[in-house]
Amino acid sequence: MYELTFLVDKEADSTVVKTIIEGLKGEIKHEKKWGKRTLAYPIKKKTEAFYFTWWIELDPQSVTEVRKKFNFSDSVVRYLFITADGIPQEKKSATT
Repeated sequence: MYELTFLVDKEADSTVVKTIIEGLKGEIKHEKKWGKRTLAYPIKKKTEAFYFTWWIELDPQSVTEVRKKFNFSDSVVRYLFITADGIPQEKKSATT
């Protein structure tokens, strides 16, 4: 399982990320939307972005491919992939 935090220019661009993940046979287990936030510093001349954190099941060999697609995507401003043991308990209870 991986924890993926990413920033997109428009909220609707999260569907691009979802398409990339599902295209590589990944499964989104939990989603957390942070909303629109001001960036600490401009990225690609942007000062605001929409933040999301997703917990996903993905084949480890597919992570490199996902990163390549994110790097070439104009929709994804920044992203961070980390290995997760699971969905944190406080995150689970927030949606139920």
